[in-house]
Amino acid sequence: MDKYTIIKEVGDGTFGSVWRAINKQIGEVVAIKKMKRKYYSWEECLNLREVKSLRKMSHPNIVKLKEVFRENDILYFVFEYMECNLYQLMKDRLKLFSETEVRNWCFQVFQGLAYMHRRGYFHRDLKPENLLVTKDVIKIADFGLAREINSQPPYTEYVSTRWYRAPEVLLQSSTYGSAVDMWAMGAIMAELFTLRPLFPGSSEADEIYKICSVMGSPTWNSWAEGLKLANAINYQFPQFSSIHLSVLIPSASEDAISLITSLCSWDPCKRPTALEALQHPFFQSCFYVPPSLRPRTAVTRTPPSGETKGALEQKSARRYSRATSNSKPTSNYSSAKPHAAFVTGLCHFDI
Repeated sequence: MDKYTIIKEVGDGTFGSVWRAINKQIGEVVAIKKMKRKYYSWEECLNLREVKSLRKMSHPNIVKLKEVFRENDILYFVFEYMECNLYQLMKDRLKLFSETEVRNWCFQVFQGLAYMHRRGYFHRDLKPENLLVTKDVIKIADFGLAREINSQPPYTEYVSTRWYRAPEVLLQSSTYGSAVDMWAMGAIMAELFTLRPLFPGSSEADEIYKICSVMGSPTWNSWAEGLKLANAINYQFPQFSSIHLSVLIPSASEDAISLITSLCSWDPCKRPTALEALQHPFFQSCFYVPPSLRPRTAVTRTPPSGETKGALEQKSARRYSRATSNSKPTSNYSSAKPHAAFVTGLCHFDI
């Protein structure tokens, strides 16, 4: 710790506290996470999920782990410093965010998720507190619950803050995957528009009740696996019809409602992947997807060919039409033109 000057504590959680500090050698402001439990060997430290996952990832929308060190059996993580988190931005705000701001942030988060999922990890704890913001840049943070997609189930039941927890996790599925991150993003995206949580359950049972009251109760046709999970734990879904999300999120455009609805599909198989979300009409003004995030067959030096892009769009459009079959159709993907670079001030990012 000698190379750092501690400024102040900026956060305290279950597993550790976070401090703002300055690297005395280069004058850089950093965030230092001090773990609460003790670690008696480096092998033990290197087996931590947060270390294993972040060591394998380098992306503009994933917080950068700069250093890991251990002193007196206490483990420290040194991260790049970000000004605040999304929860802090929302909690005392009186004016709603503009759709441009929501689009800009969500586009960046989906880019980070697409990168992460492609590299074999899903986060499991996405929530506004774990999305860090500096000016117009947002980054995914806190990988303490991250899992490898190919790791063997069963997974632990308790993951993520309840309000952003996917229904398959609430129903104690042991084989969930990266679709849990997509559900969380649907809830977060809705909250960005309203500054209020979409599903503010006070318990696991109340959380499912809140989801049913908004999305409508699942059926054997819409999510047979979910009803089997409920039967296995002797749970009966309350019976509700769905509410069109435009009633709850009046400031959101038709395209935004379409995307949120698809992300909050009961059936995880019907939720778009992060890469598919990037192709949604909501993001048509920032349609260009960096080569590193495209399917391997589409990686070129120029934006994707019409044929490859069209195939992706048709696949995504089919998924969205299933998720929003009872809502007004959105514009189709043919109107979305690829950009050679991101638009300054609107979904801007240099990669």
